[in-house]
Amino acid sequence: MSPLIAIAITTGILSGIWGWIATVFGLISWIGFLGCTCYFASSGGYKALLQTIFCNTTGMLWGLLLIHGDGWWGAGVAGYVMTAVVATLMCVQAKQQWLSYIPGTFAGCCGTIGAAGDWRLILPSLIIGALFGYLMKASGLWLSQKTLKSRNADGATGPA
Repeated sequence: MSPLIAIAITTGILSGIWGWIATVFGLISWIGFLGCTCYFASSGGYKALLQTIFCNTTGMLWGLLLIHGDGWWGAGVAGYVMTAVVATLMCVQAKQQWLSYIPGTFAGCCGTIGAAGDWRLILPSLIIGALFGYLMKASGLWLSQKTLKSRNADGATGPA
């Protein structure tokens, strides 16, 4: 089986499981899918999983700063200025290797704003979602490899 088809199958199965887990534990399923998507869009592997989690988490913190910061700097134009400053800082943090996945940072921030800053639900949803993304890809690659080995062991040949 091709890696794409195998990953599609395991992603479908694990997406349904994630949706069930999110419902049972009161997590935010779409935030988990943000974490999952960020992992899929990364370079892949264990290091990318950690980078995704770190960047999603810092993005969540930047989002919380924007949500709650208006008490410090007020509303109106100052809020737009702070959005510009925070967006700049989210890019600058990428100078640190473990925080260099800028799309993960922006996704964490946007998800936090979209979920009204409920970090007690956002943080586990992002982390578990990224873990599910890792499992989706890893299990799909495993399935592909197993089916190809089985096919080759049976002496089957590819299409002529």
